[in-house]
Amino acid sequence: MEVDKIAFTGSTATGKTILELAAKSNLKSVALELGGKSPMIIMDDADVDQAVELAHFALFFNQGQCCCSGSRTFVHERVYDVFVEKAKARALKRIVGDPFKHGVEQGPQIDEKQFDKILGYIKSGIDSGATLIAGGDRFGSKGYFIQPTVFADVKDGMKIAQNEIFGPVQSILKFSDINEVIRRANATPYGLAAGVFSNNMDAVSTLMRALRVGSVFVNCFNVLDAAIPFGGYKMSGHGRDKGVHSLQNYLQTKAVVTALKNPAWL
Repeated sequence: MEVDKIAFTGSTATGKTILELAAKSNLKSVALELGGKSPMIIMDDADVDQAVELAHFALFFNQGQCCCSGSRTFVHERVYDVFVEKAKARALKRIVGDPFKHGVEQGPQIDEKQFDKILGYIKSGIDSGATLIAGGDRFGSKGYFIQPTVFADVKDGMKIAQNEIFGPVQSILKFSDINEVIRRANATPYGLAAGVFSNNMDAVSTLMRALRVGSVFVNCFNVLDAAIPFGGYKMSGHGRDKGVHSLQNYLQTKAVVTALKNPAWL
């Protein structure tokens, strides 16, 4: 009851519990930075090689254990087939192993529980009809290493397209026009971040305004700075970290009204 403020970064499920307990105690202020299922949108004017590398980084950074990971890769139908082939080749080249060794790009998952959870999602993707084009199993026989995994032909209703996997599993989805991808990108309970890869500034402007997320990365991803506010919409939380907006989480507004001596209106 003596705690006036909680700031939490973690899963949406834990954030819900914290918010519930805060309401049952002293209705303390809570700022939450929670889960995500961020879309990475590749438009039809994309340089495919650059787009593949950016989408690869957006998903596989930190073994996929990143709250704003670009875990739904939406690719325009005009470049979809070539993108899928190049994304497969890039994943197969990714070097997995001891992260303290030079040249290694991907280390182990955080623990056994997360390792098993990710493998469960991979099985779900296979069972639901997505096309496994790379990876799909553990890497080696020791530790919690998972092969860089890529699914093509992913549909919006599949678990791998709906749930936060928090692991090295890329889901590639096809779209045909900008209105369609806006609708599908927003059709999630999360709203932490999004990526847009395009040189068409009209398309970029439309997407960055229409996507219901707290951060939009244009022709980049996971570019963070202490001055840039970071946080989510919907079940990705509320409040902001970083920047001047983060101070609002820790401030109260007070109004003071003082009567003047012999005010004219008395």
